[in-house]
Amino acid sequence: MIQVQNLVHRYGETAAVDGVSLDVDDGEFVVLAGANGSGKTTLVRHFDGLLEPDAGDVLVDGTPVQENLVAARTKVGMVFQDPRDQFVAATVGADVAFGPENLGLDRDEIEARVDEALDAVELDGRREERIDRLSGGEQERVAIAGALAMRPAHLVLDEPFTGLDDPARQSVLTRLDALHDAGTSLVVVTHDLRDVADLADRVVVLSDGQVAVDAPPATALDHLDGTRVRHPHE
Repeated sequence: MIQVQNLVHRYGETAAVDGVSLDVDDGEFVVLAGANGSGKTTLVRHFDGLLEPDAGDVLVDGTPVQENLVAARTKVGMVFQDPRDQFVAATVGADVAFGPENLGLDRDEIEARVDEALDAVELDGRREERIDRLSGGEQERVAIAGALAMRPAHLVLDEPFTGLDDPARQSVLTRLDALHDAGTSLVVVTHDLRDVADLADRVVVLSDGQVAVDAPPATALDHLDGTRVRHPHE
């Protein structure tokens, strides 16, 4: 479980996240929606300690993130808005292996994790391909595989559909649905509910750094006025 408790994060005098409390249960699919500047990315970057709160706390499986950053970053896989920001190797296999290698695992375990992660995103057999020659959707799937190779209990994806064409979006959505079915908890950050509302267990909407809506999708869609979040039927 990810638990956010009265979290505050400021940039100068501006509170980007202002007293947010939020739980993400094990196996839950949560869409974190909001307009640009609403605090979405700032919030999720506390889940694995990429940012430190000015007040409040975040716990992952009962442990405060700031007390054990390694544990938090092992349990929470993060996929950034532009997957190219997190690639560290030239080829698919080498990039996906990077995280497990840094855990100090033996080679057999690393290879098993890479195989499992690439299979999960339907990129098995493509270890030797150069990442810079892949499509945008394929690069997104490599980034997801890199996170999955750490075997996280929770996977956070920040605007995973930006710049993807429809076939690529559908491919990523299919993978996310399968991961959810397999028991991984998911947090998808977006300003556009068209792709994900039907898959989510819950929609949380941020506005001006605070929770404006927290409800099942059918209820949340009736309360989007003024949030500048794109309704799935628009």
